Amino acid sequence: MLRMIGERGLQLLVVWFALSLLTFCLMKLAPGDPVLLMLEADHVAVSQQDEEELRQQLGFNQPVIVQYGQWLMKLLQLDLGYSYMKGKPVLDEMLYRLPATLQLTAGGLLVMLLIALPLGVLSARYQNRLADHVSRIFALAGSSIPLFWLGLLLIYYLSYQLNWLPMMGQGSWRHLVLPSLTLGIGLAAEYSRLLRAGLLETLSMDYVRAARARGLAEWRVMGFHAMRAALLPVITVCGMSIGSLLAGSVVTETLFSWPGLGSMAVSAIFERDYPVIQGFVLLMGLAVVATNLLVDISYGLLDPRVKRRKGRWI
Repeated sequence: MLRMIGERGLQLLVVWFALSLLTFCLMKLAPGDPVLLMLEADHVAVSQQDEEELRQQLGFNQPVIVQYGQWLMKLLQLDLGYSYMKGKPVLDEMLYRLPATLQLTAGGLLVMLLIALPLGVLSARYQNRLADHVSRIFALAGSSIPLFWLGLLLIYYLSYQLNWLPMMGQGSWRHLVLPSLTLGIGLAAEYSRLLRAGLLETLSMDYVRAARARGLAEWRVMGFHAMRAALLPVITVCGMSIGSLLAGSVVTETLFSWPGLGSMAVSAIFERDYPVIQGFVLLMGLAVVATNLLVDISYGLLDPRVKRRKGRWI
């Protein structure tokens, strides 16, 4: 186990280094001059000398490879630079907005679990019956409705018409309900079908039939025998979904004015605030790779058929 974690950790560092190089190069190739953007943000007349002094201060007059080396050394010290527009440290800005994104991620996952688990289990338990048909209709509708339209529908009916919940912003737990529902319903449509397919496959396995033959209760057969193996493909997709959710769910955060990392990234893109964009991409890349590491570890814990050989799960 420890060897496998070490190998995955080394792969994480390689991927993160490649991502840092790619991000730095893309920011250098992006249109626009950061120096001019910073000077224009002050809304004062600037001279050529001011421009050259700022360019020298930021190190933009040095070769690109030297700039990358200096940026990488600062990155290893957790120094992501300063925002061009706000003049604040990028890391402080991301840490300030990270709790809001984590709240939204947790809320979306909670809604997904509350919907997908019962639907998936009932759909597999009562195949081709009413529960299965309801699950199929929900999955089709949930996968077909665009995320922004679902959010607008929830705002219109639950906030505008019924006045049950606030429309947007961050405050009490009630502000979290609508964006969590928007994220969770879309995810539940996908996960309920994945769970159904996994359960239908495992319920036909010999060890599940043997458990039933021993007279075990049906809830124990479903929960302790069939469910563990059926969760493997669900966890695989969940690892990728968590990465995208941590990336801020840009549409949802923008729609509900949620002050998370996604809305920060959108503002930075429009303002061409390159240090903020670089920090956001690196943080999300690290989150995605780390999530996949946790998914790999969970395989051996959930399914005894997955064995470890020479530090690798097979």
